Amino acid sequence: MRHNLNLNWLRSFEAAARLLSFTAASREIGLTQTAVSQHIKALEAQLDAKLFLRRPKSLHLTDAGKAYLVTVRQALDILEMSTTGLFGPRQARTITVRASMAFNMWLSARLDDFFHKHPDTGVKILTSIWKSPSDQQPVDVDIILASQESARPDLELLSAEMIVPISSIGSDQVIHVPDDLLRQSPIHIMGFDDHWARYLSAYGLEFEGSAGSLITDTSTAAIEMVAAGLGCAVVIERFARQAIQSGQKVRVVGEPKKLGQAHFLVRKERRDANQTHVKEFEEWLSRQF
Repeated sequence: MRHNLNLNWLRSFEAAARLLSFTAASREIGLTQTAVSQHIKALEAQLDAKLFLRRPKSLHLTDAGKAYLVTVRQALDILEMSTTGLFGPRQARTITVRASMAFNMWLSARLDDFFHKHPDTGVKILTSIWKSPSDQQPVDVDIILASQESARPDLELLSAEMIVPISSIGSDQVIHVPDDLLRQSPIHIMGFDDHWARYLSAYGLEFEGSAGSLITDTSTAAIEMVAAGLGCAVVIERFARQAIQSGQKVRVVGEPKKLGQAHFLVRKERRDANQTHVKEFEEWLSRQF
């Protein structure tokens, strides 16, 4: 038969055993001293063993209590590590942000500034690739890439975007003028807009075919492929600059051109008056542009 142990009993026992004080334990775990004492008594009754020697002005562990403390502390540590690993560290306030993988990488390089200004706020970042309409996961801050002609009232413009062609630093291909791009192996990024077609059309050019081309679904993967020498890609300029700044072996090999798309913040109706931390993050995010 298994012992019917209550997790709160174990938490009270671990704190009291470590601090050797019911009063100090109650302050640490946010309970009354009476509640901690009752937890210990219930645990001792369940185990049919004394864990503490209670003196008028002192508290000591019994031999059984000393031995049990080691196991209980290990169990609580394992539970905490597993919970943190699966669900992230507990924060007083946590903001859930959803954007593309490339945008999240660009954002991550700037988050230290936000944490410096708001040390009590946590940020949980989700990656959205082809978001499903059935996706019901709650999100506080949603960033999307959409046509600049989008006139939805819930969209706030963050930045119109430019695109640039990139190639590997180690590539021996010479790219001096736009026509040189036609002789490269193109890496296409699936999306609402063909970056290659848009960039080349700015110079009145187009690929005659796509033989030998690679196709991926994220700008991040495309940049990795370029760095590996698999071809050239056309990506949003801010993502290319971020990759270069982070040490990726890529280089910009053409002038920026308008993408015709922009990053927007999806404005959500705030029913919770306590979500000031979300507003603070949105204001901080807008300043990054």
